[in-house]
Amino acid sequence: MKRLCRASMLAVLLTGCAPAKEPADGAAFMRVTQISSFHFGSDQAKFGDLEFLGGLQLNSGNELFGGASAIRLRPDQRHFISVLDTGHWWTGTIERDDAGRLKGISGARITPMIDRFGISHEGKGAMDAEGLALRGDDVLVSYEQDHRVDVYPDPGFEAAMPIASLPILMRRSELRSDQSLEALMIGPVGSPLAGAAVLVTERSLDRDGNMLAAILDGPLKGRFAVRHYDNFDVSDGVFLPDGDLLLLERRFDLAHGIGMRLRRIAGGDIKPGALVDGKVIFEASADDQIDNMEGIDAFRAEDGTIHLIMVSDDNHSILQRSLMLEFRLNG
Repeated sequence: MKRLCRASMLAVLLTGCAPAKEPADGAAFMRVTQISSFHFGSDQAKFGDLEFLGGLQLNSGNELFGGASAIRLRPDQRHFISVLDTGHWWTGTIERDDAGRLKGISGARITPMIDRFGISHEGKGAMDAEGLALRGDDVLVSYEQDHRVDVYPDPGFEAAMPIASLPILMRRSELRSDQSLEALMIGPVGSPLAGAAVLVTERSLDRDGNMLAAILDGPLKGRFAVRHYDNFDVSDGVFLPDGDLLLLERRFDLAHGIGMRLRRIAGGDIKPGALVDGKVIFEASADDQIDNMEGIDAFRAEDGTIHLIMVSDDNHSILQRSLMLEFRLNG
């Protein structure tokens, strides 16, 4: 993640990234404000291929809350796992109102992640968690700065050391310190990817200026690249039921302002040696209810449509917001 508290041009906007104390039981009671419209001053609901369904602005008395980098839903579409870039797990249950809109988060907990040496770390550094994926009985996490993909047991990940690590197929000299292993996804089991872990970097670029990426295992194991342009960087991604990859990209700097977009890449294009690109199906700016958008997941709702859940990273700044937004993917 391109961290605002490390960018000198934005330093005056931040309260800092100092580590906070953790409550003994890990509880994180969530205070929420419902968001009913996406575009400020408008009741417009449809934006490109997406339809806004509602959202939440999140706060917590637990000072560790903030810095969400990724989110994955359990099969029940309510329980979730998220990673914070301070090296913490954030878990909880999504609650809905009678109309089915996002209403709140219950049972939330924030617990320290443990590294392969059995140590938890305060601050970012060695435990700068950015990507998250669920596969069978494993929870996969990608880290930047200390570049790696660790595998935790599921259940039990909250109190466990990694049980394995996946080769990232990239030389560490190619990876930027804090713009590296950002998006971690699992390819569909029934596709040529056969349930492989797929990794896309934030802004670690090859000689042609495209983002480094890799299929970490499975029959198509190997490296590929994702076209990079328009000052947007990858922050997360999710494979859709039809096999396409939806990449969440965001822009967050003073020169160009805040922005986010979704790019849909044909799943069949993802293979070793490929340079992939796809259509931008959604864009948003400071005129909309967004912040530093970092995480995305997708699920099939009871009516058969595909819903997207996105979360933002507030960088632990009083001038930013932790958001959870829900959209319906049309078409």
